Amino acid sequence: MKNIIFLVLAAFVFSCQSEPKNIKLSGPIFGTVYNIQYYSEDNTNYQKQFDSLFAVVNQSLSTYITDSDISRLNRNEITKVDYHFENVFKASKTIYRKTEGVFDPTIGNVVNAWNFGAEKDKFLTDSITINNLMKSVGFNKVGLVNGHIKKPKEGYLEFNAIAKGYGIDVIANFLESKGIDNYLVDIGGDLRTAGINLESKKGWTIGIDDPNFDGSQSYSKVITLKDESMATSGTYRKFKTDENGNRYAHIINTKTGYPTKTNILSVSVIAPDCMTADAYATAFQAMGIEKVISFLNTHPELKVYFIYENENKVLQTKALNGFPE
Repeated sequence: MKNIIFLVLAAFVFSCQSEPKNIKLSGPIFGTVYNIQYYSEDNTNYQKQFDSLFAVVNQSLSTYITDSDISRLNRNEITKVDYHFENVFKASKTIYRKTEGVFDPTIGNVVNAWNFGAEKDKFLTDSITINNLMKSVGFNKVGLVNGHIKKPKEGYLEFNAIAKGYGIDVIANFLESKGIDNYLVDIGGDLRTAGINLESKKGWTIGIDDPNFDGSQSYSKVITLKDESMATSGTYRKFKTDENGNRYAHIINTKTGYPTKTNILSVSVIAPDCMTADAYATAFQAMGIEKVISFLNTHPELKVYFIYENENKVLQTKALNGFPE
């Protein structure tokens, strides 16, 4: 009897010791902050590894770092790029083709001209300047050959509409390489999830922000995600207003070179990975709701949620392709 009691107690102690711990880590990155949760049986803290991975991705892809690979490439100082650059380039090329050029990383110099990018007050946005800059726009003019980028001398690449999502995927893939099955990786509201929140015994609870122009935070919708990624693109914090009160998004029309006039305030995209969600969230801002509805007929892997103003300036929402209610 004593042996049985001992065995039961030993089993109880062992089960307590092996209970996964919820590790929560945060820090600054990409001009915002990351918040990462994961369940670890050995209580391992990966903060140093996260920061190292972020530094490598930044050094490859950030136009806000003057000596990064992409900044040097844009100055025509190098052509050779690394593994991270290749991954983002190939994904961008695929989405560029699928969206028929609406998503185009070569629009970066025009974005800068409108003071929406890394380089402020670089140009005057008169029509002559914009027309000249648009001559080098077109991702079809840029290629990747044996790890080298081939582009026009005046060409300028910017992956800011996809790089944050890619950085999230890099961290998620690292966690999975360590055998971690339950995690949430969040950078500035864009995120990737796997498994469940073991404390609540269900998927990860995610809030979608209301488009509040005063900077306050409230939620339009709260959903639960499991083994999915989500990214949101909003125009309510970054926009220009003309003399008639018309609001123009920071999303530049890749055909005209001018900011997109839109009634869409926010678009959230759920996809299998965050790089894909991030890129399509930007593209769908520019495409508009009706074109997105048509696009989604052949893309069941994407779920979309719009917050927009109707003709009476009243907020409305639209969930597409089974976006969670």
